Amino acid sequence: MAKSSALNDKSQVLLKTLVEQYIQAGQPIPSKTLADSASVTVSPATVRNIMSDLEDLGYVSSPHTSAGRVPTSLGYRFFVDTLVKVDPLDTYDLASLNKNLDPDMTSHELIESASKLLSEFTRMAGLVTLPKRDQVMLRHVEFLSLEDNRVLVILVLDDHEVQNRVIYTQEAYSEVQLRQASNFINQNFSGEALGNIRDRLISSMRSDRENMSSLMRTTLEVADKAFDQEDISDFIVKGQENLLATNRALEDIRQLLQAISMKGEIIHLLDRCMDTEGVQLFIGNESGYDVLDECSVVTSPYHVDGDLVGVLGIIGPTRMAYDRIIPIVDATARLLGAALDSSRR
Repeated sequence: MAKSSALNDKSQVLLKTLVEQYIQAGQPIPSKTLADSASVTVSPATVRNIMSDLEDLGYVSSPHTSAGRVPTSLGYRFFVDTLVKVDPLDTYDLASLNKNLDPDMTSHELIESASKLLSEFTRMAGLVTLPKRDQVMLRHVEFLSLEDNRVLVILVLDDHEVQNRVIYTQEAYSEVQLRQASNFINQNFSGEALGNIRDRLISSMRSDRENMSSLMRTTLEVADKAFDQEDISDFIVKGQENLLATNRALEDIRQLLQAISMKGEIIHLLDRCMDTEGVQLFIGNESGYDVLDECSVVTSPYHVDGDLVGVLGIIGPTRMAYDRIIPIVDATARLLGAALDSSRR
């Protein structure tokens, strides 16, 4: 960080004290309050001079209605990267998380539970993306004919979770045709990742489309749609109501909740976290989305069988207890991955 070299020890102590007091109080911190802090050993005049320098450097700002100062996104970033001490989660909290991430649950139940736990532990909104489709294994598939060229797809996945989808086909298929197609897939692709099934099946059949049997043509069309990944990128969110307890204006909260419900921007942000191991933070405008300018997003990827399959995290105000939030997100990601691993055994 280019500007960090401008912060000497006294400046760092004052910035750390201001951030900690602001996180606790939620009000702009006057210089006199900082000067009275036990951790500050310089004179009130020196405090005022240093705070003025910190403001010039962009680490703090002065709200128009107050003589005190608040940390900026840059100030929070320096605080998190340099000044905050993050300890591992204590034994009691770890045990509580572990108890509620039971490997006997289905993967969807585990993800629901992880999102709820993140919300309850942090008092923020908890987010967990569903595992990538190419990491979910097929145990069994059935196709059932419905009216109007619709087919009900019943997928039994590796942890015995059952998912139902309705697809639309170009022609109406009989129950016999659909049963033959499902039998073919079950015999040849049971235990394969869903994403691989679609790619392998379509690739092998399209090369000889002219000589396909009726069974192959039926299987190709229903598999093409049944295992399509376009509409499965999603996440589960819990605790949106916690955002109402923040200091943000009601209109800002409304826009943030709308962004979460629409999911597009949030999914793009979480997808970016799939490229990075460990806990990642987007503080204020670092996310690149205006609706998150006054928020922080703390994320961590989770793994199954050593493969990165999803991301979890929280969304909350920039004024959050990072020293507590970071280990909660980190531990939840590790425990969710371990539970998903065990549920496959």
